[in-house]
Amino acid sequence: MKQHIKCVEDLEVFAKAYRASLELHELSLEWPQHEQYNGIADQVRRASKGICANLAEGFGKQAYSKPEFKRYIAMAIGSADEIRVWLSYAKDLQYIAQEDAETYRSKYQTIAKMLSGLHRHWS
Repeated sequence: MKQHIKCVEDLEVFAKAYRASLELHELSLEWPQHEQYNGIADQVRRASKGICANLAEGFGKQAYSKPEFKRYIAMAIGSADEIRVWLSYAKDLQYIAQEDAETYRSKYQTIAKMLSGLHRHWS
């Protein structure tokens, strides 16, 4: 039985991305001060929040244009992939432990896969 999605918060991928974004936000606040604004910490926070924001904006527009929502899902996929690159930088610069970097890279890979499935099957 397919669940009826009434709002963006009903999407499992939104909930997963939101939780991961909050966790990563907290973690990135511990990174060096010079990375907090216009640096890697700022980029990670923007990209992680961008996934949720794009889903919300696209979902709001999907009542008028289903293709428009799919376009926003595609942007969210790009943000999920972007975060994985920033996490590699953070690990290589020793801002984040390798284990934490791998954990979050895996979370965002899962989120990207979920977004891809949503993009494929949304109608």
